[in-house]
Amino acid sequence: MKQFIKIATGIIFATVVALHFTSCTDSNAAKKETSNAVSNGYQLPELLIRQGELSKTGEWAKTQEVVNATKEKIKSNPQDFPSYIKLAEIFVNEARVTGEHGHYYPAILGLLENLISKKPDNDIMFKALSLKSSVYLSLHQFATAKETATQAMQLNPNSAQIYGALVDANVELGNYPEAVKMAEKMMEIRPDLISYSRASYLREIHGDPKGAIEAMNLAVQSGYAGYENLAWTRNTLGEIHETYGDLSSAEVQYKTTLEERPGYPFALAGLASIEKKKGNIADAEKLLHEACAIIPEVSFYADLAYIYKETGRKELSDKTAQEVLAMMADDEAKGHVMNLEYAKLYMNLIEDYDKALEYVKKELDARPMNIDVNKVAAEIYYKKGDMANAETHLALALSTGSKNPELLMVAGLINIATGNKTQGELLVKLANESNPYAFKASL
Repeated sequence: MKQFIKIATGIIFATVVALHFTSCTDSNAAKKETSNAVSNGYQLPELLIRQGELSKTGEWAKTQEVVNATKEKIKSNPQDFPSYIKLAEIFVNEARVTGEHGHYYPAILGLLENLISKKPDNDIMFKALSLKSSVYLSLHQFATAKETATQAMQLNPNSAQIYGALVDANVELGNYPEAVKMAEKMMEIRPDLISYSRASYLREIHGDPKGAIEAMNLAVQSGYAGYENLAWTRNTLGEIHETYGDLSSAEVQYKTTLEERPGYPFALAGLASIEKKKGNIADAEKLLHEACAIIPEVSFYADLAYIYKETGRKELSDKTAQEVLAMMADDEAKGHVMNLEYAKLYMNLIEDYDKALEYVKKELDARPMNIDVNKVAAEIYYKKGDMANAETHLALALSTGSKNPELLMVAGLINIATGNKTQGELLVKLANESNPYAFKASL
């Protein structure tokens, strides 16, 4: 269940695990609030203190230094609008690096709203709206992200970055032709890491995994070793290899990510997935615990719950599943839309198909043409024995021509169940040829 929450990106948290950050005493908190006040009474958000391995990097020391200096500039001059943007950008990066989305995303939105209320010039307004759209994407508020990115694009139609946000929003909303147009515009303006990575995903969902790998390789070549965005990009390249059954290439990418950015938790989780597929369950579990010790990412705990379930440790699996639900609820309270994640958890781990259906229907209401949402809906209806609805959603899930092995396996199983045995067996064969792990992943 890799990619349980993709933006974990998202995507993040909670009272059920040991919190990564130590709470301040009341007196210290009061001092911080006073020191962070600006002229209109607005309190600048806190930079949470990193713990463990994340606190040992030179990057962290520099981050603290820049945040303190930037806050001082804002307090000295509340009209220093570029400093608001700089602070928001740092917090966006901290959210990605630390996984503390529940703190940072509401803080960033509050900071940007405060800036926007001051009616800055178009350049600053564009940057503020661009950052807001990025946060809304991470919160899975895709319609709002698209609306916000469109407002930004109208202020500056020559920014490649804003077209990237429009690609992401349109993909998630199921507006695939529009996503392709935005990606083409993005590539025209600036072919780089962020544009190649979008092209990669669009190629994959349109049935060209080879082209997806080629584009993501270009994205990797456009990055700088050690930076978080390259770690994310290389890790995603590993995930594409893994999705299509090339565990050796995937492992190379995950290990290279860790060489370039030691302790990158998503690469540790990627290696855990590889070890699990190889049958090395103890190693997979160890790697996931290492990842969990770095950031409180929901998907890491969910992956542990699946391992516990598959190895017969039902009590531990059930306990971890409840912890994951609590983590998700906490994240949801901070504005993160979690319907699809809930649906997957209830379908695959808890096996409560009625509850899973309840959540996937909410997501279908919001984005009825998204192929991933329809794939999950098709799986749920298949497991409930409702083949008419399973076929309806399967057709939508296949609408872009995706060759994702798990999707092909689901299609094969549904075809067999509805009497299309020859077609079903062919799809199962294609799925297994692409990835021999597709059958287990789809059950």
